[in-house]
Amino acid sequence: MTRHIAHLDMDAFYASVELLRYPELAGMPVVIGGGRRHQPEAEAGGKVSFATLRHYAGRGVATTATYAARAFGVHSGMGLMKAAVLAPDAVLLPLDFERYRHYSRAFKAAVAEVVGSEPAVIEDRGIDEIYIDLSAQHGVEHDHGVAVARAIKARVLERTGLTCSIGVTPNKLLAKLASELDKPDGLTILREPGIATRLWPLPARRINGIGPKAAARLESLGIRTIGELAAADPAWLLVQFGRSQGAWLHDAAQGRDERPVVTHSEPKSISRETTFERDLHAKGDRAALSAIFTRLCEQLAGDLQRKGYVGRTIGLKLRYDDFTTVTRDLTLPEATADAAEIRRAAGECLKRVPLQRRLRLLGVRAGALTRPLDPARPVQVGEPAAPYTPSLFDA
Repeated sequence: MTRHIAHLDMDAFYASVELLRYPELAGMPVVIGGGRRHQPEAEAGGKVSFATLRHYAGRGVATTATYAARAFGVHSGMGLMKAAVLAPDAVLLPLDFERYRHYSRAFKAAVAEVVGSEPAVIEDRGIDEIYIDLSAQHGVEHDHGVAVARAIKARVLERTGLTCSIGVTPNKLLAKLASELDKPDGLTILREPGIATRLWPLPARRINGIGPKAAARLESLGIRTIGELAAADPAWLLVQFGRSQGAWLHDAAQGRDERPVVTHSEPKSISRETTFERDLHAKGDRAALSAIFTRLCEQLAGDLQRKGYVGRTIGLKLRYDDFTTVTRDLTLPEATADAAEIRRAAGECLKRVPLQRRLRLLGVRAGALTRPLDPARPVQVGEPAAPYTPSLFDA
């Protein structure tokens, strides 16, 4: 049976959710990523006052932006001070993850209403995107999924007031690319004959899985587009990138991907991190760093307990003021979800990194995740195997 795999991507999800709350911002450049101090304020007469990027000062990063803001060159992951140069009059709104999670659950439930939840055919890829295997849907062989994709889009709009873009192709790799071709509110059906005309002119980095380093390496070798990658000698790619990655690059450029839609998967790790408003020094800002360090460990423990996991590998992540990033890991005798034990292990990791430079980011991570044999039973944490000596962040 020919596969028909859809990738659904919500359009500027966080920003679109905020526009439901503040419809007066429709059509305006809006950036999401501010802190609590950027909360809109009610004025006399029912009007609302919004912060803008013009006077922004800090270390924040744009999480997403409306399409009007993107027209100025603002994009997700961009520093807000840089975004302020490009679009000084753009409205800046704080993040509201609880609200985003509500709409995430709502749009996924709407999709399930259309395609059915049994047998499960939906792969959850995060808060704003999913894959859907439409192969068994009625009539999909005749129209390549047009009717069911339109029905999904209509139901999502009805249930949430939000638009989404869908790509329907023979596999997940192509579906991800196709869903981005006609945004916003797009529907793209792409079969094998259309790969050369629609995908090959795109930059090679548009392929999901080609990161900045691989893209830079390809460009240094004279390969900038997917079509140029598809035309490259497979044997040459193996020499340049190794057997595994070279073969994958060749297959990806040709549009080949046999991965199934996975309806359930366990996370490999869970992490918490924060970027500071200003660079902090381990000695001069010891008290502040200690409080942040403790809070991150408590938040990570809460995430583990809420999701029903324990982690045996505890990791630390630091980013210095020169943007150099270091990580350290420690494997515990027993897995844990206890905040004190996580902080203790992360503190041991901290002793193995240089702390002369100022810090701009701090993060903690739990890996090697498992589920306790009895999830209802509290995780027991024993004494560490070796005596603990305080780390520099211990106040």
